[in-house]
Amino acid sequence: MPRAEFWQGNKAVAMGGIDAGCRFFGGYPITPSTEIAEVMAEELPKLGGKFIQMEDEIGGISAAIGASITGKKAMTGTSGPGFSLKQELLGFCYMAELPLVCVDVQRGGPSTGLPTKVSQSDIMQARWGTHGDHATIAYAPSSVRECYDLSVKAFNMAERFRQPVLLMPDEVVGHMRERIVVPDAASLKLVNRKRPSVPPDKFVPYLADDDDIPPMAAFGDGYRWHVTGLTSNDFGFPTNDSLEIEKKITRILRKVDRFRGEIVEFAAESYEDAEILVVSFGCVSRSALRAVRELRSRGVKVGHFRPITIWPFPDAELERIISGSPIKHVIVPELNMGQLFLEIDRAVHGKCETHSRTLLNGELFKPARIMSYIEEVA
Repeated sequence: MPRAEFWQGNKAVAMGGIDAGCRFFGGYPITPSTEIAEVMAEELPKLGGKFIQMEDEIGGISAAIGASITGKKAMTGTSGPGFSLKQELLGFCYMAELPLVCVDVQRGGPSTGLPTKVSQSDIMQARWGTHGDHATIAYAPSSVRECYDLSVKAFNMAERFRQPVLLMPDEVVGHMRERIVVPDAASLKLVNRKRPSVPPDKFVPYLADDDDIPPMAAFGDGYRWHVTGLTSNDFGFPTNDSLEIEKKITRILRKVDRFRGEIVEFAAESYEDAEILVVSFGCVSRSALRAVRELRSRGVKVGHFRPITIWPFPDAELERIISGSPIKHVIVPELNMGQLFLEIDRAVHGKCETHSRTLLNGELFKPARIMSYIEEVA
């Protein structure tokens, strides 16, 4: 039965993962994500799952990758500099097509930066942190309930598309506590990776189905499967054949891009008659919505747009809203130096003026500050 809980965002991430079927967590404690590991360490053994704390962030994601290859749903969690350390192995997962959920509870940087303060400084690292071309799926929750729901969704997407999926709460969302109603785990719609339907002697590890996604065997199931970070052919072995290389890379991009409409999520409010649109995500969106609602009650025509999937960014959806509304100004408050602003500015295509508003001191945007930004252009 559904039940009411008073959870921290990080706990909701962990419990969402568990309810989605996660049975392995490999990681290393780092502020402000440590509570995820603590909950996993306590809860996974009760379900026959495994928790392991490794010597560093690289070891943590490596262990999780190993668990995924054996057929388990696996998660790793980190923040800031730990997310940087995981980038090479995230690239390995993209290339080898390994399902994995990586949680990055964002804090300020560069380097050790602000371990206990909020920031949204990993937006571009999530998209471009590892080298090469790949299709990123990354979610930014703004509430404790979304931490739970998007954790479940991240596992579904990782399993469906055979790749890492990123869950990116900021420190405030990860550490705040709210009352939420948790759904009955038995009611959740869960996705499991496709398994081979042919006998082991007919199995071609990376031969994709019509959806561009190959079935995935598990080590120990009797199927032979070579795993490498090198560009490989359908048999999983490294290749220098130009046609095979292009085939592989275009497929791992296409398998996500072609289903973009099923992946992208956003929330929009009061935009139909708006002349000003505030675009924000994570904890900033909570202050922004308060500001928007207060000013609308005073007659200011202002609306709000919140990307839930940061990547793929809902650019077409944002452009459609702007094209269908009398919007003259878009204001983008971010807890960074405008990492998402350029993406938003590109999506607008010059149809209105765009304004970047940044905050870098480890503090929250207060509603009054966002209200002042709106009033500047009203």
